[in-house]
Amino acid sequence: MENGVILQAFEWYTDKDPHLWFRIKEMAPQLAKAGFTAIWLPPAYKGLAGVNDVGYGAYDLYDLGEFDAKGSVATKYGTKDEYLACLKALHEAHIDIYVDIVLDHKMGADENEMVSAKEVNGADRNQIISDSELIEVSTKFTFPARKGKYSTFTWNWEDFDGIDYDVKGHKHADFLFDSKKWNDDVDDENGNFDYLMGADLDFDVPEVRKECLDWAKWYYDTCHFDGFRLDAVKHIKSDFYKEWLEKMREYTGKELFTVGEYWHGDLGKLINYLNKVNYEMSLFDVPLHYNMYNASHSNGTYDMRRIFDNSLVSFSNDHAVTFVDNHDTQPSQGLQSFIDDWFKPQAYALILLRSEGYPCVFAGDYFGIPHNGIKDKKDMLDEQLDLRRHHMYGARHDYFDDPSIIGWTYEGDEEHSGFCVLMTNAAGGKKRMYIGSQYRGETFTDGKHYVNISEHGEGIFIVEDGALNLYRLEEKTCV
Repeated sequence: MENGVILQAFEWYTDKDPHLWFRIKEMAPQLAKAGFTAIWLPPAYKGLAGVNDVGYGAYDLYDLGEFDAKGSVATKYGTKDEYLACLKALHEAHIDIYVDIVLDHKMGADENEMVSAKEVNGADRNQIISDSELIEVSTKFTFPARKGKYSTFTWNWEDFDGIDYDVKGHKHADFLFDSKKWNDDVDDENGNFDYLMGADLDFDVPEVRKECLDWAKWYYDTCHFDGFRLDAVKHIKSDFYKEWLEKMREYTGKELFTVGEYWHGDLGKLINYLNKVNYEMSLFDVPLHYNMYNASHSNGTYDMRRIFDNSLVSFSNDHAVTFVDNHDTQPSQGLQSFIDDWFKPQAYALILLRSEGYPCVFAGDYFGIPHNGIKDKKDMLDEQLDLRRHHMYGARHDYFDDPSIIGWTYEGDEEHSGFCVLMTNAAGGKKRMYIGSQYRGETFTDGKHYVNISEHGEGIFIVEDGALNLYRLEEKTCV
């Protein structure tokens, strides 16, 4: 994955029409040319809200837009045939496909059941706050539209450990089923963070674990993807995904690059999880995202020398997927922490123009978010992708020596010229940086400023207020 880049191909308000699968299929050659080597596609299976489901209200994982369920045949992103055509086009463009896996919960049950349960304290799920009571819960999944095609497995309350709604009592609360306990080895927020939403899968049930593995094997045989993005891993027993990944890699004979979403700003939590899964996967670098968010909202007071402090990429860059924003951090979403537009170029340079980590570009930045009136940053990102692909070679020299203005240079090699990165979150200024004695007498430019390189291989580079300036070797014009 050297110099590789992932594209997250969707945002929360991605248009339903034309279908995303069709649009991505048509764009595949263009995306490869831009420098994307892998793509993270949204959940491809039928959700609770049918064509309006982003994919995380998982209903039937075997329905890839094939069956008339939840109000439509297609998912929000298209039909099964369109999905398979999209995957084929991406592979023909030599782009790896990472599929989104949602196994924490199920939603949109076909029937209700009466179950004995106790209410728990939402702020401390280990605390029981009611006697046992008979409640009506949406936990029976029979998938009548599919009629047993691909799998005859059906789900009932015994496959789950809790839910958040009593249909009979019209009551929203966190309920733990009698004879059940929350799965252990999950995040300790709220006492125990096993429960997230919907009908919560009980990974202590052997049949549940087996069905999740059988489905994944079917999914691979059907779609031949290259890796996984695992949703909500901090809510799932860590030993489940450790075992699941080992068996999937054995079954496919492939590496199956995997990144987990463990949403926490505390690096220690991420390290603890990686240890528990024996570093079988990477994680999104949430702490770095929050560092960049704070830098963009600090009115110039954030110390840029500390931008990588307590980040996953600084601890284990081989297991860090770096990102700027995603579908959960965008405006009006549950984890909203959107990085201000003025700082987006600096933030992307911090992940795209450095060799550590595996960077992921957000569709909401590359294509824009029309729902919120946010314009695309495609030109800025294409420039950085080009630099990463064609110029990020040779020795790197870092200059993290000022609270506001930081930068670095790449020397390049015999086949690739180097470049210079200079950024600030406050007032502009200048910085003397070494870029290589081989460039003595040459000129580097960002299109506005021209920097002559001294006999010692140094130049005095300029950055403007609150900006990112990128300098390339000036092309000589032959007369």
